[in-house]
Amino acid sequence: MSVGGLLGRAIGANQRGRLSTFITGPESKPVAIFSENAVNRNFAGDWNGEHAGKWLYTAARAARRSGDQALLANVRRVADYLVSRQEPSGYLGTYAPTAESRITSPKIAGARTWDLWVHAYNIIGLLEVNRYFPEPRYVDAARRIGDLCFEVIVRRGVSTADMGNHLGLSGTVFLEPALDLYEATGDARFLELARKVVENMETRPALRIVARSLKGDDLQQIGDGKIYQLLWTYVGLAKMSAIENQPDYRAAAEHAWKETAQHHLTPDGGPWGGIAAHHEVFNPRNFWAPDGLVETCNTMSWIHLNRELLRLTGDAKYAEEIEKTAYNALIGAQDPNGEDWYYFSFSNGTRNNTYYWACCKSSGSLALEELAPLLFAARDNGVSVNVYSEGSATIATPAGDVKLIVKTAYPAAGDVRIAVSGPAGASVPLHLRIPAWAAGAAVSVNGARADGEPKPGEWFRLERAWKAGDEVRLTFPMKPRIERKSRIEKQGEQEIVRRDYMALLRGPLVYATGLIDGFKREETVRLPSGNPELLVAPARAPAGADGPALALKPIGRAPIVFVPFYEAGGRANAKWRATWIPVAWQ
Repeated sequence: MSVGGLLGRAIGANQRGRLSTFITGPESKPVAIFSENAVNRNFAGDWNGEHAGKWLYTAARAARRSGDQALLANVRRVADYLVSRQEPSGYLGTYAPTAESRITSPKIAGARTWDLWVHAYNIIGLLEVNRYFPEPRYVDAARRIGDLCFEVIVRRGVSTADMGNHLGLSGTVFLEPALDLYEATGDARFLELARKVVENMETRPALRIVARSLKGDDLQQIGDGKIYQLLWTYVGLAKMSAIENQPDYRAAAEHAWKETAQHHLTPDGGPWGGIAAHHEVFNPRNFWAPDGLVETCNTMSWIHLNRELLRLTGDAKYAEEIEKTAYNALIGAQDPNGEDWYYFSFSNGTRNNTYYWACCKSSGSLALEELAPLLFAARDNGVSVNVYSEGSATIATPAGDVKLIVKTAYPAAGDVRIAVSGPAGASVPLHLRIPAWAAGAAVSVNGARADGEPKPGEWFRLERAWKAGDEVRLTFPMKPRIERKSRIEKQGEQEIVRRDYMALLRGPLVYATGLIDGFKREETVRLPSGNPELLVAPARAPAGADGPALALKPIGRAPIVFVPFYEAGGRANAKWRATWIPVAWQ
């Protein structure tokens, strides 16, 4: 599989930057903290150990995708070192043997601890290395972590809801790695462990994630509303639903998706919160502000939740969200050097590269490497195109392999050409996602219009015996769109404050501007309330910008130039960008 275009450039920068420099072997800081000397001195209860597992997961995928032998050598060195550091009990963390924050400590329920969290990422990382570069020692090490957790959580009865910060949410995330262990090994004890995690969360009053989701509760009210941990827990519930055929778990995950999409998502696809609260938690569902904080870890978890719900339901809306988030919030949080990331991004705010140990740097890196396998997928005995990007893939179907080669300038342009070839004489369906914004989309095969009417937000199915030379062409009209939002304050039923805003979109891209007129962070503009899109026109992109740029021509002032959100401010640290523009509707 290969990825080109904007996504390919971001993925390539990530591989050359973060994956090739942050960790190179056991001597790298995020791995050296697992050494005997470092462990024996660590009583702090910190979370820095997560980076090793995250990096293993991401780097193993990148090495497999790209064939990068130097990166693969580093993956093996790090995985082998971690295996060598595993204790006889199965423990593979960074806490001192007598630390109260160790998962084996009798005092862990009252301690500040990220130990279960770190082990969760080590399981995921080791299993991913084993998936692509199988060695019994890797899956055995992951299994031994699972054995230890089974002993502590199932046999000793220590609740995972008491083994993590944020009212237990940092412990409930262990649901997904427990299920990954079950799927990798077939050991029923790990499914029992996963069930115990759910039982733990449902018996802690502050959590009760499934029960409260089924009631329709606001996500801000579950636990302490910590976005990253909540969404990761819902990822586990979506996986659990698929394994157990449990409709309540699916309903809970779908509730989280609906709540996030309707109340807690920026136009660029980032789950936001943090206004007058902890910076990393949801705000109440009826509260909105143009400057909410999007932690890059939230963006990763949102992509993961959409990934699992897409696999579970096949609904095109989940693929659409992955695409929107990837092209806007995710790439918009990455520095072009491929190493630096923003901890927080804002619809309206300053770009800020974060510090060395920041969780978000590894999360953003991981989320980027998730994208390549999500572009295409096997679906209903055929192949689906989930996310549009230049690239290629060979997908196995029951009838045989289908090869796709995509040529496009998407997301900058709406013309997509897909060369398709398949097994001789076999009819194979091709499922093409029609974006929800693409009214008037057209589909043709070998120059002839395809039968049927493409419907925005749905799949378009083509089935035939594909042969070398066949080409599918999709045309997606990319008219500018204006999204409206209002910040309203009320005293009882009386509206006492109202501020109206607009955001500019085109195709899958959200747009933003830098400092208006070179110095203003915001300015109220006048626009007609009817068809304001008529005041938007193509513009010359600023120097260094890819574009395409758009000019908004408000009433009574010079045009304001917008570029795609990811590159507003020149993709430079400490530069301002604004998506939401105050507006006085005329």
